[in-house]
Amino acid sequence: MKIDMEKAKEEFIKYTGKFNLQDENIDRKQQHSLRVMKISNQLAKELELNEEQIQLATLIGLLHDIGRFKQYTEIGLGDNIEGFDHGDYGAKVLFEEGIIRKFIDTNEYDEIIRKAIKNHNKFSIESGLTQEEMMFAKLIRDADKIDILYESVYIFYKNNEDMVNKSILSEKIYNEFMKKSSIKKEKNVILKYIDDIVCVLALIFDINYKPSFEILKKENYIFEILNRYNFDDELTKKRVKSIELITNEYIDTKIK
Repeated sequence: MKIDMEKAKEEFIKYTGKFNLQDENIDRKQQHSLRVMKISNQLAKELELNEEQIQLATLIGLLHDIGRFKQYTEIGLGDNIEGFDHGDYGAKVLFEEGIIRKFIDTNEYDEIIRKAIKNHNKFSIESGLTQEEMMFAKLIRDADKIDILYESVYIFYKNNEDMVNKSILSEKIYNEFMKKSSIKKEKNVILKYIDDIVCVLALIFDINYKPSFEILKKENYIFEILNRYNFDDELTKKRVKSIELITNEYIDTKIK
């Protein structure tokens, strides 16, 4: 086997351990990366990829947010910093700074890894990828989104549910969601509370593979996310019910 995932995971723990894991944002990214690694492995197996491809998908899952640790430490949170993109930055950290060889000895898969990481967070995948590069880019995007939905159940807005309950779903975000496509966030605009949550739910419209939808269905993430809240505003409450119905119907159509 050309990829030693046990060694890669050990190196990842060692690398991320150099950063301040007492910072909840940095610790959360470490845990997110480990979960995405497992989800990527699961998806690759369910897609019946060969063993080499399964290990490569697993490694990409582990490393997809590798740039976040230096970013959070040296630059700041979020992607609202002008001109900053954490997918591009992750590829830079891995390949320009040369740390990729800590995780995998061969350079045989470098272009697949680079392009998957660069594209994992983009609104849409760049053109010009080979069929294999496209497959791995789609797989990591699915795995990442699945875990973002997991975090929306268990982590985001924890102990701030009251603030979400008081929030009002904006006309703009509601209308964007009703187009049944991912919602492109504007640079330098930070969405909060229900607007932010609805943008997360809209991620399902950019999920690619049937096994990904099967995970969402099995874990019942849509219900679990929205069941945390009881909105004060009646129109918001009504619209959120519509959103829940639409998302669940969409998932059902994808797993038939």
